[in-house]
Amino acid sequence: MSDDGVNTGRRRFLTAATTVVGAGGAVGVVVPFVGSWNPSAKAKAAGAPVKADVSKLEPGQMVVVEWRGKPVFIVRRTAEQLKVLEQEDPTLKDPSSATAVQPTYVGENTRSIKPEIMVVLGICTHLGCSPKFQPSTVVANAKEFFCPCHGSRFDMAGRVFKGSPASANLEVPPYKFENDGVIVVGVDQGETA
Repeated sequence: MSDDGVNTGRRRFLTAATTVVGAGGAVGVVVPFVGSWNPSAKAKAAGAPVKADVSKLEPGQMVVVEWRGKPVFIVRRTAEQLKVLEQEDPTLKDPSSATAVQPTYVGENTRSIKPEIMVVLGICTHLGCSPKFQPSTVVANAKEFFCPCHGSRFDMAGRVFKGSPASANLEVPPYKFENDGVIVVGVDQGETA
């Protein structure tokens, strides 16, 4: 203790302790603030690729997966459904999908990588409702997509029929086959997930 009654050891300890607590508090404020600049796990997952196992999908069946908050319809088409696609051109608004949103690597008529597997966004291009997978109203033993909101009809390639309020074909998202039984939606063919 010094002559004037000041304990310099205690003063140094209190100064050091206050500095450490203040620095800890600053880190406690800065770390969450900087962390808030990164997208949340939910936001990252919303745009992440989605895998779908189609190995057990029977001909004529559909499975729905969610990608970016939207339904994706995956259908294993039958040989009969593929045959009907070839005959429907005169009844469609855009049979060659000239104005459709789709990757360049899908076929023109089937709008798919493998003819038997169809992958489309399940959002009607009219006002955004979700079409239903149902028996065709025109072709016996066939299926189609029917939008219950305003009556738009789409064939088994997602192409819109004439007379429907929708002006464009259903969108085909980017996708690839990881192997014969697994589709990855959200990644273009040739890219890695």
